[in-house]
Amino acid sequence: MTNGPLVFCVANQKGGVGKTTSSVNLAASLAVSERKTLLIDMDPQGNASSAFGIVTPPTQIYDALVAGEPLEALLYRTELDFLQVIPSGKDLVGAEIELVDRPRRERQLANRISELREGSSGYEFVIIDCPPSLGLLTLNALVAADRLLVPLQAEYYALEGLAHLMDTIERIRGAFNPNLELEGVLLTMFDGRNNLGRQVAAEVRAHFGKRVFETVIPRNVRLSEAPSFGKPALLYDARSPGAQAYLHAAAEILARYPATPAPEERPAPQPSAQPGASSNASKDASSDASCVASQNASSQPTRRASTPPPLSSPTKAPHPGPGRTPRP
Repeated sequence: MTNGPLVFCVANQKGGVGKTTSSVNLAASLAVSERKTLLIDMDPQGNASSAFGIVTPPTQIYDALVAGEPLEALLYRTELDFLQVIPSGKDLVGAEIELVDRPRRERQLANRISELREGSSGYEFVIIDCPPSLGLLTLNALVAADRLLVPLQAEYYALEGLAHLMDTIERIRGAFNPNLELEGVLLTMFDGRNNLGRQVAAEVRAHFGKRVFETVIPRNVRLSEAPSFGKPALLYDARSPGAQAYLHAAAEILARYPATPAPEERPAPQPSAQPGASSNASKDASSDASCVASQNASSQPTRRASTPPPLSSPTKAPHPGPGRTPRP
């Protein structure tokens, strides 16, 4: 783990490949594993925000990028104790225009995350959901990130766009962020009955090898229904194939970055295991997380609730932005 939270950028310039669905459900899966996680919505469409019932938020990521607000002043609670969200909104549309003449405009988000690392937030993971483009907002996310996670729909056009994305990543490494690494390619919307889907999956695995997640996200109606109830799939239907797939994908991430207990909490040495004893950490983690999610999920989902209040108010009024009325 890095000093402070490990920052994942979920990006692909191709639209409709499952970026927001992956960001929301991976963040929720990490949270039900009791790893403190922050989800940042960098897409002006705000779908990652509305997936948690946050609509028309009074404070949003725009305030951090343009007005320099600290991220800790923009946090919103979720139904999961270990997950908080910094939402997006319509003001973010104008952020690229307002930032274009600013010095070091590509490092605005990186500067705010550096402040978060220096504080005592306790986050272990930060997930950034990006818009379907390689503009200034996505550039800010890539410069701020430690790892790049690429959702890839198992179709030809998505595969063609992946090559362009990898070229862009190499340029960003050379110019802005030499520490950016590819965490992996996550195959989404997979239909095993489709020959093309299997061929694309095989080609991606042949090219990227172990950097492709073992878990494949299937097409699943529950993943599509959950946002209309303002919930991630884990809280909408934890036993659905889509929710279970994201739990397994999160277990792969957790296996790479295990939690480090504090010195006073470090367990005492245990006797050696008896011969023949074995364990399956990934399966156990997914099973435990599924049980937690099932307990949290309501027995009868209801449509999206009103926006939850932010954890704290900003220390100063956010930048008014285009078409925005300044606060008194």
